[in-house]
Amino acid sequence: MDAEFADLIPLFVEEARDRLERLATNVPRLELDPQSAIEVKRELHTLKGAGRMMRIGELAVLCHAAEEVLHAARPGMIPLLTRVVDELSVLVEAVSRGSEPPVDPELVELLRTNAAEAEVPAPVAAEIPPPDLSDPTNPTDPSDPPPAPEAPPAPATPQPVAAPPKTGTVSGDVRVDTGALDAVAERATQVRIMAIAGRQVVDRIYDLARLAEEGLHEPQPTQVLAVLATMLRRVAVELEGGQRRLIRSAEDQLEQMLALQLQPMRGFLLSFARYARELARAVKKEVEVELEGEETRLDRRIARELEEALLHLVRNAVDHGIETPEVREARQKPRSGRVRIQALANGPKVRLVIADDGGGIDVARVIQQAVAVGLVDATSAAGMGKKEALRLLFSPGLSTRKQVSEISGRGVGLDVVANVVNRLGGEVFVESEARRGTTFIVEVPVARRGEAVMLLRVGQLKIALPASVVRRATRLEAGGIVERDGRTLAVLAERLVPFVPLSRLYGQAPAERQLLLEGVVSGQPLALAVDDVEGEHEVLVRPITRRVPTDLLLEGVALLASGEPVGVLSPAVLAQAEYLRALPAARPQVVIRRVRVLLVDDSLVTREMERRLLEDAGFLVSAAADAEEALSLLAEETFDCVVTDIEMPRMDGFELAAQLRSMEHFAQLPIIVVSTRDRPEDRLRGLKVGADAYLTKQSLDAGELVDLVRRLSGK
Repeated sequence: MDAEFADLIPLFVEEARDRLERLATNVPRLELDPQSAIEVKRELHTLKGAGRMMRIGELAVLCHAAEEVLHAARPGMIPLLTRVVDELSVLVEAVSRGSEPPVDPELVELLRTNAAEAEVPAPVAAEIPPPDLSDPTNPTDPSDPPPAPEAPPAPATPQPVAAPPKTGTVSGDVRVDTGALDAVAERATQVRIMAIAGRQVVDRIYDLARLAEEGLHEPQPTQVLAVLATMLRRVAVELEGGQRRLIRSAEDQLEQMLALQLQPMRGFLLSFARYARELARAVKKEVEVELEGEETRLDRRIARELEEALLHLVRNAVDHGIETPEVREARQKPRSGRVRIQALANGPKVRLVIADDGGGIDVARVIQQAVAVGLVDATSAAGMGKKEALRLLFSPGLSTRKQVSEISGRGVGLDVVANVVNRLGGEVFVESEARRGTTFIVEVPVARRGEAVMLLRVGQLKIALPASVVRRATRLEAGGIVERDGRTLAVLAERLVPFVPLSRLYGQAPAERQLLLEGVVSGQPLALAVDDVEGEHEVLVRPITRRVPTDLLLEGVALLASGEPVGVLSPAVLAQAEYLRALPAARPQVVIRRVRVLLVDDSLVTREMERRLLEDAGFLVSAAADAEEALSLLAEETFDCVVTDIEMPRMDGFELAAQLRSMEHFAQLPIIVVSTRDRPEDRLRGLKVGADAYLTKQSLDAGELVDLVRRLSGK
């Protein structure tokens, strides 16, 4: 282990322990859960790469031998791989103490023998290796020399590379301005004081509610209502002012905290440059690495999560992109290839570029492979342009590489890169020219803030979508949807737009008039239909670990300001329209119809408040100002429950309930009375005329009303 990496040992050990814990969890489930095999492959491959970067050869050797066994997929491999995890744990703990014990040679030999005796199965979509960014551009060419026989990788020769300063590392020791820390602490205290002050306003609102209840028994309740309205307006003004101050202070606090999280990317870029050079030596290539933007600042949390994705892009550039020196000379190129790694500030975003001057990507071969694995049909492929074809590289299950090498790995592909970048609120693009090279561009926010999401209504479900991807919203008419060639299309003026019908995917009954949302995800068009959009919210999105079976359309979970959890859709997965075609048939669900409630109350204020309570619970609510209007609506539409007041002009709630019970069609229709009358005789009368439940407005509990509607309507 090289002394130049001594300052990175704590970071390596911390990351390795996390990966070993995930390995220990997934290895015992290899024969039961296919997803576990993918996770184990990924963890072993990443741990191997980290070991190489730290020049811990024994660890890399052991990980590679374990990969071979996993790829062979022989019965009884779980005990052997469990032993590997134990051995790796011992090695990592030794590294944490500054030593590097040799790996058990008997275990390595046993792994190699086990892998050699197995017959390697044909690759399947989930196990196809990452796309080859150089092979596609090596068609038979008379000017090209025959490929040289592949020699085993030579041991990396240490080169003097200056270790990055501690203040420049992404996740290592960081110097923090003590003045900034003092400002953050002071601001946090101010926020807490303002939050406590808000409690006084809450107490006043409770006092007003108590006065309102007492005022119901006054001889002239309208006077009480007028006074209460004036007092409520004063409280609202006071509350609004306090909220503005609290939000302003919270924004200042957030800016201070984010400033502490931003770190120069020098150490981040230097580590990738070292890795690229060492990898080039191992695969017998000559590579020069250019760095730019070492002082560009990025939130260290974003940089840490991007590390594996960018490592994969660097590995692609060296192992797949850059040709061998002999091939480059035959193509009249310099013997040494060039890899450029850039970090550029771009307003509220940081643009990361990894480019090579290698062979480029064979677009025709990409399309051919996409058709072969079923990502697109032959008809769609025939009309596919270059930009659209390159986007296919980020689809799960696509690979153009014919051979698996120790460097390229197995099953850790560009789809993983796209998922990581999208989860961080960023986008990834690819550009390529035959014989001239390939460029990957990753754009991410400069700092991790709350993410803006649109809250969507799909049947009875609430689900979120990152707001940044939506460019347009159009209301779809009932006859504006057609099915053609297995796809669902929206007819918009002179356009036919293929879209994802979320109601179908989630087994929900679609609304009569749906809303079509259109946008772009990393250059790929996205369109989906929902029942409605219930506003935009700022949330913190937590990624899904995938350790248990979950909805593959979701990339994370967020808590709304109300504390309600909602799933967050993955734009990258939704944009893969071809992949989604088979999804509804693969996961049939029972269609759940939304509960329809008829709300009857002559008070506009009360009617509006109760309507909001019921709609927030996911019910479809129609409102009537009196009993006669309610009877008219019941004659025209079907309802699952009636919620009615008692005191109404002409026909009161008692008479309405009695009349409904006298009609055979409504004999079983659930009826809930919500009234200010709280005398026992009123409750008894309500139940006698046929009401199923009786609640008082003075002590109305929203949760109790919602539960009653659900229970009585049987939904």
